[in-house]
Amino acid sequence: MLQRLRINWKIAILSFGIVLFALCIGGTILLGGIVKLKEEELGRRLLVTARTVAAMPEVTAGLADPAKRAGLQAAAERIRIINDATYVVVMDMHRVRLSHPIERMIGTVSTGADEGSAFAEHTYVSKAKGELGTALRAFVPIMSAEHEQIGVALVGRIMPTLGQVVLEQSGQAYIVLLLSLLFGLWGSWKLAGHIKHQMFELEPHEIARLFVERTATFNAMHEGVIAIDKDEKVTVFNEKAKQMLRVEGEVIGQPIRDVIPDTRLPEILQLNHPIYNQELTIGTALIVSNRVPIKVGANTVGAVAIFQDRTEVTRMAEELTGVRAFVDALRVQNHEYMNKLHTIGGLIQLGNKDKALEYLFEVMEQREELTRFLSRRFKDDSLTGLLLGKISRGRELGIEVEIDPQSRLEQFPERLDHHDMVILIGNLMENAFDALQTVQRDKRVFVSMEQDDDVLSLLVEDNGCGMEETTRGRLFERGFTTKGGPGRGIGLHLIAGILEKGGGTIRIDSTPGEGSSFMLTFPMHSLPEDQAGNPDPSAH
Repeated sequence: MLQRLRINWKIAILSFGIVLFALCIGGTILLGGIVKLKEEELGRRLLVTARTVAAMPEVTAGLADPAKRAGLQAAAERIRIINDATYVVVMDMHRVRLSHPIERMIGTVSTGADEGSAFAEHTYVSKAKGELGTALRAFVPIMSAEHEQIGVALVGRIMPTLGQVVLEQSGQAYIVLLLSLLFGLWGSWKLAGHIKHQMFELEPHEIARLFVERTATFNAMHEGVIAIDKDEKVTVFNEKAKQMLRVEGEVIGQPIRDVIPDTRLPEILQLNHPIYNQELTIGTALIVSNRVPIKVGANTVGAVAIFQDRTEVTRMAEELTGVRAFVDALRVQNHEYMNKLHTIGGLIQLGNKDKALEYLFEVMEQREELTRFLSRRFKDDSLTGLLLGKISRGRELGIEVEIDPQSRLEQFPERLDHHDMVILIGNLMENAFDALQTVQRDKRVFVSMEQDDDVLSLLVEDNGCGMEETTRGRLFERGFTTKGGPGRGIGLHLIAGILEKGGGTIRIDSTPGEGSSFMLTFPMHSLPEDQAGNPDPSAH
């Protein structure tokens, strides 16, 4: 029955029960206080009555002279009736009752356990249980004119029961109880309605079902999902996210920075707006994430990140980029060698065999010298092949490609590999070739690479058309290009991602009509995140 009740009824009944229980506890304490107050007030009244009896001339005379005791009983009864006492008893020093409401008790000896101190000149109030119920008794010693104790005045009254006290207070108690219950019932119902509204009018079993469905859905997704609350504690961390980021164990409720030290999710709480399709490097994983604030009404209560692991995809793209560069190099070399073969064939046809041999040896020597230089200075075959291809492509385009004789590369920075270097140099040189297409003067591209124990520096210069200030400001935006056409605006965006991955910096100097230079610098060893650089396209 209780399980079938709606949540608002359950909350209302529970909260009303708490109110009712609190009223019972408060009422019990209040009744106890009232009983205590009545007892204290009754004790004071009984003491006043007992002192009055002890001071009456008829009482002192009756105790002093047995012949005058006839008036003692009448005086005691008169005082009892006037003060609404249950009994008034006058006793001599031998505890013999000289007055009593019940006449047959007169002349008998009192044996009350609480009477002893009264015969030692003590005035007090005590509580004793008798045949008629629990009574409150006031004892006052009776003194003679010579200040000697000659008896004791005892005034007693049966104490009201708890029911009688309740009946006495019933009028006020009913009003207070009724108002308390009405307000308690109203407040319980309003509280239940508010909680139900906060729970989107859902019942507990519906919330439990949604939670199970949500968890199963998140774990079934191919994308990683991480959500945090406004205190940066993890609320969602599905299995795919754990696989991508190599996280083990239960992390729900833990601070996100303890789980993923280099996380970028908390910044959404400060930015308070979404960031879509951003490439991030977390640990060893390259991911593309959409990070969105979680809002309830106008308040941001958390943030969620949905991301895909692009490590393998990027690796394949980098491989394809390198392959494409080598294919272009082979095409250019084939074209270049065809021209040279045609030259040699023409010399042979003209009968100038010696001239043909001399030309052939000259070409071979130039090629071998360039190959030996690049192989000796750059300890990576992919990079050597790329530079050979770009030099040949430059010749085909009428561009002189000059490699700084002091250039060298012994090893890659800690966070980069040969794929990254192929993308960097390949894209920078292609951009330089594009910038020289509209130039009529001698076209030149200069490439320099220097390395020591701390940094690796890469410089690519051209004397092409240069860039305006506005162009430099948008240079690293994905899809931004000044050349038009599909598939453009990707190269420098990839470079920006590699700069962030390797903790590098870039400096761009460009003058319209004179040319541009790109200086990239990477630390050889990993730096703390707060010291890592970022692309600065506005530098000049």
